[in-house]
Amino acid sequence: MRFEGKIVAITGGGSGIGKEAAARFAADGASVVLGGRDLAKLEAVAREIDPSGARVGVLAGDIADPATGAALIDLAMSRFGKLDVLVNNAGVFNPKPFLDLTEAEYDWFLDTILKGKFFTAQAAARAMSDKGGAIVQTGSMWAIQAVGATPSAAYSAANAGVHAMVRNLAIELAPYGIRINAVAPAVVETPVYNTFMSDAQVAEVLPGFNAFHPIGRNGQPRDVADAILFLASEEASWITGAVLPVDGGVTAGRP
Repeated sequence: MRFEGKIVAITGGGSGIGKEAAARFAADGASVVLGGRDLAKLEAVAREIDPSGARVGVLAGDIADPATGAALIDLAMSRFGKLDVLVNNAGVFNPKPFLDLTEAEYDWFLDTILKGKFFTAQAAARAMSDKGGAIVQTGSMWAIQAVGATPSAAYSAANAGVHAMVRNLAIELAPYGIRINAVAPAVVETPVYNTFMSDAQVAEVLPGFNAFHPIGRNGQPRDVADAILFLASEEASWITGAVLPVDGGVTAGRP
């Protein structure tokens, strides 16, 4: 198993991509610590991926507060004695026209997406600095290409910062044996859409985006989780500073 004996911390681990990645890491031999805002969801995921509880820990909190990311890393260190991989996955999404965005909404995107990933990565890098490790960020296709149907200026700006952080930290952290990369998904069918649409709206709207992807379908959490596990694994040992589009071909062009 690729991650036998490895310790993995995952933010945004209560649903969607984070939950799928946690299950994949655990199935591949890793012990995991999961962060997120909803303790009940985290505990449910923990029971699902390891009913014994021996190889999983959870911590609830707002990742926009640097203390939350630091506490997640501390949990990994105190519970399992080391940290090998950080999956910086937590994020938010809610399309809104630029002219209607408020300062509070701008802060919500930047603090959750960029500040949260920045300081959690910093805490993880400190924990990894003596023996190396891997960090994988969840960025976004919207940071590479704008989409008129989903106006997302603040969200896109925050994720562009995440992509720039990856390139900078790849240089800074290489002397410590720490690799850092990102995935940049397009439309992935996760519960994030239910945070600003009803179930009925999600069922009506999301299928309309299938054709947006040249491959012909929306992404599923497993599509992104597979890429995350690859970038975290020794199979990607010569890859750092990369932003990998996992987008069904969207950024390649239009059919």
